[in-house]
Amino acid sequence: MSHSISVFDRKLVRHRRDRAAKTAHRVVDVLDAAAATLLDRLDDTTRTFTRALDLGGRGSIAPALRARGIGQVVSMDLSAQMARRAGGIPVQADEEWLPFATGSFDLVVASLSLHWVNDLPGALLQIRRVLAPDGLFLASLPTLGTLQPLRRALDHAENAVRGGISPRVSPFPELSDAASLLQRAGFAMPVADHAVLDLRYRTALALIRDLQNAGESNAVLARDSRTPPRALFALALSKLQDAGEMIPMPLHMAVLTGWGPAPGQPKPAPRGSGQVSLAQALDAPENQQPN
Repeated sequence: MSHSISVFDRKLVRHRRDRAAKTAHRVVDVLDAAAATLLDRLDDTTRTFTRALDLGGRGSIAPALRARGIGQVVSMDLSAQMARRAGGIPVQADEEWLPFATGSFDLVVASLSLHWVNDLPGALLQIRRVLAPDGLFLASLPTLGTLQPLRRALDHAENAVRGGISPRVSPFPELSDAASLLQRAGFAMPVADHAVLDLRYRTALALIRDLQNAGESNAVLARDSRTPPRALFALALSKLQDAGEMIPMPLHMAVLTGWGPAPGQPKPAPRGSGQVSLAQALDAPENQQPN
């Protein structure tokens, strides 16, 4: 297991997911849209799956997998309450310490559930360990650009009210970071694509409620623990509302695909034989985030 600096308060993440177990149904449209974007990748393979692990699916992954004919689905979550409502065989556990034997699953799916993990490289190694040879790993992660209008509004308001800023929105990786993590974890044929859910809100308060209902409120360890002045959020929300009648809040996602190494799989081309570098590919127009 690799070691990393702790960025997130995992006890707080679990507490918020416990509460969100009662409210996640209020954001089911967003969760289902993200799940559909991820599970569309299953249509690109003829492989048949029988034993699936749903990591943090919040009720959107396990039923969709069963609808595709996968008989055994285990739903694991940091929160026991969330695991029970997820739709599969419930297991409460930490993503960084998966309590399953090596090669237990031929499909592992993590839909918007790994971005609160402190040791993401270690978690990916754990996932590869429980994945059977020639098994498939699918994941989506929020990436840079997600909640950017909210981040800017909060920074502006806090700087005006307090003369400085503190982290109030989770840091998100870039697409290239996600691609390299798959390679480092030893997945075969790793692919990282960019996808966007075009979310829009009538009011800033509706956005805040959705984040709370999904268990996605700030859990950064370096967050300011003081009770914020009432004027801070009032000013931030007013700045967001100035954006127009509907507030654009696109969800940028890295959609990751990787396979458990197995004999007979296609091998990567020899180093240096490619005509386009990874950096060039990630900078292609179709992969660029909208301004």
